[in-house]
Formats: sequence, structure tokens, C-alpha cells
Amino acid sequence: MKKNNITSLNYKDFVSESGQILGNEQWRCLAYFAHREGGGLSFYCLFADNKGDTKILSHYRDYYDVGNLVSSDISQLFVYEREISELYGVRFEGHPWLKPVRFPFNRQNIHSRIENYPFYDTTNPALHLVNVGPVHAGVIEPCAFRFICNGEKILHLEIALGYQHRGVEELIKTTNNRLRQICLAESIAGDSAVAHAVAMARLMNPATEQPHYVIALEMERIAMHLADIGALCMDVAYQLGQVACEALRTLVINTMQRWCGNRFGKGLIRAHGCHYPLTAELCEDIRAVLGEVIRRFKSVSHNILSTPTLLARFEEICVTTHQQAFQVGAVGMAARQAGLVRDGRMMNNAEFEPSIETSGDLMARLHLRIAEIEASYNIILTHLCPHVSEPPIYDFKLEPDSLLWGSVEGWRGEIVHVALTDSDGEIAQYKIYDPSFHNWIMLALSVRGAQISDFPVSNKSFNLSYCGNDL
Repeated sequence: MKKNNITSLNYKDFVSESGQILGNEQWRCLAYFAHREGGGLSFYCLFADNKGDTKILSHYRDYYDVGNLVSSDISQLFVYEREISELYGVRFEGHPWLKPVRFPFNRQNIHSRIENYPFYDTTNPALHLVNVGPVHAGVIEPCAFRFICNGEKILHLEIALGYQHRGVEELIKTTNNRLRQICLAESIAGDSAVAHAVAMARLMNPATEQPHYVIALEMERIAMHLADIGALCMDVAYQLGQVACEALRTLVINTMQRWCGNRFGKGLIRAHGCHYPLTAELCEDIRAVLGEVIRRFKSVSHNILSTPTLLARFEEICVTTHQQAFQVGAVGMAARQAGLVRDGRMMNNAEFEPSIETSGDLMARLHLRIAEIEASYNIILTHLCPHVSEPPIYDFKLEPDSLLWGSVEGWRGEIVHVALTDSDGEIAQYKIYDPSFHNWIMLALSVRGAQISDFPVSNKSFNLSYCGNDL
């Protein structure tokens, strides 16, 4: 959309209109960010509903040391305001939790350091603190968890992120090499390489939807859901489920490798064209392998759901509610496991019905993955047919003086890429929203009142991305 076509409002109307939009559960915020313009800050807010309709509002202020708080009325925007404050120094008066999001290299307060993160504390002698991380056992990304506990019971969990910040948004903004940009998108989160690449491709070339996008996305979803179910089994010592799911995941990602040469789908998605055609032989390979995976997984999932010791660790454990999911702006699985309908696939397919659970517990998150594996298989069968694309081209301009975006339902949830362009069509600002940006708070809420021994399982059940948040 051309920037001069975006509705510009004063602050009062901006808050009122945003509140009316987000008060309707069918609508959600895709992006809310600020950009330095004319000596001040322009704020842009992008909304979408489940049917694919979108609205963009903007607000300009010529000062930005003190700001009015939007999230006091619209709680879904609280984490966006934390990010804006960190980048530009806007002090949103009355914000209850104005702490750093990721400690970016270009933050306003360069003296704010992750080593001095201001954890919530307590002086109550009956309570104790438990610190986990930022260095964890095994090959796992860094993140600091700080628990306040009463005995074995968790009263509060605070999660400090930012250890993996790489400056991806700035790297994309400061190069006009389209191949480099899409390769950077693939590297935002290795387990979502396809999804982030598709989001960027849709931003750069919204007019052309390549048929292989859907197939690659759903294969990525199946592979990661299998990995997560295996990890959940491992955390409750059900090794049969773990090794079975790992073997099935390997079949899926090896098929991806036969398609494009990379098990995670890197190199497959480009904005214009594709190097790797969907041949008739490849289609048959995908159909045969996934058919075998689904056949074997039905037996595995039946065993998982009929094992009493496993069920005892999942049912009514680490519960989140529909209201919590709505208030914090949860997306993807973190929303759907609590009954909140959030699925970007509905925007492109009016007949698509996402899998929904309502109990909000560990079992809901397990059930959701099981249901989505079969649903993804059926989606792939619907779209699977031979297709040959033209070779990719990288010499193209973006629409000048515009706000462009691309969104996709990754396996964790909705991924959104947004670009502001200048008069020459070059990127003036680039924003990335991984679902983990919204959903880390859901993990913290899920363990309130739970036993600290249940935290690792709940952490696995959300399986959020550290690098996806840190960028």
C-alpha cells in the first residue's frame, strides 16, 4: 500500500480505532512499529482478520522521549511498545513492564546491557529464586529463566531474551541484493527456514503465489510437529515415542533434501521463480513417503495417547486460558490450544478450518500437533501436482513509497515481514515478527501455580524460538 493512502490519525483517534479493531476477536495485530521521519516518529499499525481483510493506521508525533500508552487499553500491543521503547527511547507512561525485548545493537540506551537485566525480585523470606540459563545443557540456544517459587510451586517466571541478537532486520535493510535478503530470511530461525522465506517472497512478489510454497510449508510443519512430539515423549521418559517420531521426521526432511538439496528447505523459496521443479517423479516420491509416515504415525500416536504414565504428565498440567491468549495477542498453536482461532492459512483459503483445542494444557498442545500432522498431509495431497517454475530473478525493484508486507502461517504460528520503502523503492525499514515474539509470555503464564518439575515439559510443548525472538 502506498504510504499516502494509509489512514493517518491523531493519537486519540489512533487509540480509539485500534481498540475497536482489536476488541473484535476476529482481528489481530500483524505489526506495530515506529519509523523516524521528519524529525519525529511515525507509528504504523497493521491489522488483519481471519478472512484476509487488512487495515493500516498511522500516527505521527514530532517528539518521542515521552509517549502515550496504547496498551493500557489494548493489551495485545504491550510487547510492541516494549520494542519501540527499546529502539527509540519512547517512555510509554504507565506501561507495567517496559523492559528490553532483545538488546539490539542499535538500541536507544546503549548502556542497557543483558548482563544487568532487571529481573523481577522478591524479598519475602518464605520464597526462593531459581535461575536457569542463559547457558543450558546440550545443544540449545541461550535464554535466562528466573523463577520465584514457594517450595516446588512456581509463583512467577520471567524470561530474558536477546543473547542471540544478530541484527537481521538491519542486514536486510542495508543490502539491495535480493538473493542475500532471501538467504538472510532463511537464516532467521533454522527450523522455520521455509516459512520465513515465504513471508519475504510474498512481500516482494505478492502477485505471484508459487504452487510449491504450500507443499514446502506443510512438509516443514509435519517435520517439526513430529520432532516436538518426540521431544515431549523424551521429557516424560517415553522413549519408544521419542525414537519413533525421530525416525518419521527423518523420512520427511530427507524427502525435502531430495527435492532441493537441503533438509530444511533452504534454497527452495525465491520471490520470483524456483530452481527446483516439482516433477512427476518427485510428486510420487512425496506422496509415497508421506503416506508411509502418516500410516506409521497413526500407530505411534495411538500408543502415546493410551499410555497412562504419559497422560498423567500431560492432562490438566500447565494450563493457559482463552482469555490469556487473547489478552497477550498469542498466535498460532499457542492461541489455538486455548481455543483462540488464529491461523494465517484462513486468509488464503476461506474453506480452511484450523484444528482447535480448548483445554489449554499440555495435552491440548500434544493433541493439536497430532491433528495438524494429518491435516497438513491432506493439504499437500490437494496441492501436489507437477509444476515447473522459471529460474529465479533477483534484479527487481520494490514498490516505492509504500508499506509492503508478507505473512504466512509457520508451524509455530504467523510470521510477518514488513518493509517501508523510499522514493527509489529501496528498503527504509524492515520489520520481522516471528510467532515467538508474541508467545513467550504464554509459556510464563502456563507455569504459574505449576510444579517446577513440569516446566521443562511445558517449555517443550510451546517450543518457542530464541533466535526468532532475538533476530
